[in-house]
Amino acid sequence: MMLKDRVLLITNVDKFAGHGTTRVALAEGATVLAHDPSFEAPSARRRYEAEFPGAHALSAIEPATLVELALKRHGHIDALVNNDAYPALRAPLGEARLEDYRAALEAMAVTPFRLVQLVAPSMRKRKSGRIVFVSSAAPLRGIANYAPYVSARAAGNGLVSSLAKELGRDGVTVNAVGSNYVENPDYFPPALLANQEAMAKMTAQIPLGRLGTSDELGATVCFLCSDAAGFITGHVLPHAGGWA
Repeated sequence: MMLKDRVLLITNVDKFAGHGTTRVALAEGATVLAHDPSFEAPSARRRYEAEFPGAHALSAIEPATLVELALKRHGHIDALVNNDAYPALRAPLGEARLEDYRAALEAMAVTPFRLVQLVAPSMRKRKSGRIVFVSSAAPLRGIANYAPYVSARAAGNGLVSSLAKELGRDGVTVNAVGSNYVENPDYFPPALLANQEAMAKMTAQIPLGRLGTSDELGATVCFLCSDAAGFITGHVLPHAGGWA
């Protein structure tokens, strides 16, 4: 198993790539430390751990508290998966609100950067670590009327090349998965999936002619967390069926 005995910290695990990454990581032998804001409620933690036996739900929300709790519980973190789910709000230039833009940057660039700051010291000390941003392929092509979302994702993607160069000498790799057109309720709600006309128009833009699955995305994330990706760093890997 490619992640046997590895400890993965996955953020916002109830969103975006969280479930797929958890399923694949557990199947590959990893210990999964799962963060989600909903886990402040004990019932949400119990529900998650029942759905994914072997995973550990962490209730901390503040990045510093989350990393402190993870390190206290397991002693080290082998891989940080910044699973930054955030709404892709339609915002034509003349209508876009600066407060929405700032919130997007906070969620998709500032908070993940802070988590890397907190996790990196222990990885550097151990001379080993994986950092993976679950991001978007949108900055690779651009999408009209979504400039705040796309540019916030671009900021996250931009962290990858600089952090990879900064942390590489200490054995820490930094990569991103540039996702698009992957099934998940955050970006493809059930009503949209049930709309055959809309889905036909959408999938016509994808060379592979279909949406990706959550487990396919999770497998890509887990690959970048594994030894098999030990010589890959500073890379934004498109995961979009050929769209990017």
